[in-house]
Amino acid sequence: MSSPPYDTIIIGAGMSGLAAGIRLAQFDQKVLILEKHYLWGGLNSFYKQAGRRFDVGLHALTNYVPKGTRGTPLIKLLRQLRLRHDDLRLCPQGHSLIRFPDCQLRFSNDFEELRQEVGERFPDSRDGFARLIQLVADFDAFDPKDTTTGARSVLSEHITDPLLVEMLLLPLCYYGSAREGDVDWYQFVILFRSIFQEGFARPEGGIKPLLDLLISRYRELGGELRMKSGVRSILHEDGRCQGVTLDDGAELMADRVLSSAGWAETMRMAGQQLYEQNVDEDELGRLSFVESIFVLDSEPKDLGFSSTITFFNDAPTFEYCSPQGLIDDRSGVIASPNNYLSDTPLPEGIYRLTNLANYDAWRSLGAQDYISAKQGCVNQAIEVSKKYGIDPRPHQVHQDAFTPCTVERFTSKPRGSVYGATRKRLDGNTPLEALHLIGTDQGLLGVTGSMLSGISIANRHALVPHQAK
Repeated sequence: MSSPPYDTIIIGAGMSGLAAGIRLAQFDQKVLILEKHYLWGGLNSFYKQAGRRFDVGLHALTNYVPKGTRGTPLIKLLRQLRLRHDDLRLCPQGHSLIRFPDCQLRFSNDFEELRQEVGERFPDSRDGFARLIQLVADFDAFDPKDTTTGARSVLSEHITDPLLVEMLLLPLCYYGSAREGDVDWYQFVILFRSIFQEGFARPEGGIKPLLDLLISRYRELGGELRMKSGVRSILHEDGRCQGVTLDDGAELMADRVLSSAGWAETMRMAGQQLYEQNVDEDELGRLSFVESIFVLDSEPKDLGFSSTITFFNDAPTFEYCSPQGLIDDRSGVIASPNNYLSDTPLPEGIYRLTNLANYDAWRSLGAQDYISAKQGCVNQAIEVSKKYGIDPRPHQVHQDAFTPCTVERFTSKPRGSVYGATRKRLDGNTPLEALHLIGTDQGLLGVTGSMLSGISIANRHALVPHQAK
């Protein structure tokens, strides 16, 4: 029998797929990445409109640590991909805020700032916060024995002030929880470390230079990338994956397949029987967002918005769930790439506003109603968010917005669910031998997390032990 033409086929040219491809190509594997769209990046990509380039997804690269730091996820990623810290051209944040009506917490890439803020504003919870920090330090979040415990219950055991619990949950839910009303405790630990104890940065020039770096590295190593090449089905026989069939009917064989398409979509491609046996509809994520992007005639800080990112909640408690209407204007995220610390100012002011959204409500709209609803929701969201940021409308020179339908269309995430299924497959295994999951539904999120997801599953399932080290 002749050997398959590819060692590994990777479905999806997002961050996890590109990182996995680079990792495997380093060891002379014959690797093919297939992407159904015309642009790579997945949830972290870019598009052009009105002569401008806009980032999609990227508010911040989390897990930032300065050059020379050892033993952190970002440094592990660089080592595994054989990249230098300078290659990423990272600009750290200035500061960010968590804002509720009567209280705010400021944090930066120096964790001591948050520790001091908590101590000053919640003195009765100072000791409890210290115990929480120790619990986070001691917990093995990458090999948890229990993946069902929610963070709310754990936080309430250590922190007596319910407002502090809500404030800590707000940014971590918005930046990584697929679970309504809470975040899994093990995910809380990962996010707490990556957002609070490490920090935020942005690649100089946005997401495109980082994607260009990854694509260039992959191709230099001999990796093959095919754009506009969707996968119709996953080929398998006797319980083992053998390759894929493309939308045009072509069959490609491989020793293994790594899929970043998500659990439900991967099972759908594997066939109706496997889908029905393995996909629980209740585990499909329901959380998605509407994001508005404003180009301004001034720097946001000159208009009164100086934080890099502000997480706001216009009520004493934080409700993290799919809203009843098109959006939930009571909470959200305001971000400005202008407010990263860079020696090269952006040519225009950028202001981004993100709110929770209801996929079903957006999906039910007709074409004309959809267009008018977008602008109506933008105006609705600004009326609340301007209390925590600015009203960008008097200064806008261009504006765009995307909805859960946009997310679904360009990423194939069912229901536009940015953080995927509520249950993650941390080992990357599927019912088929030689078919493995990478990316969002494997369990690591964000730019750094997604790349580490691809690397870790490639190491575990596609490299021999001495290579994976």
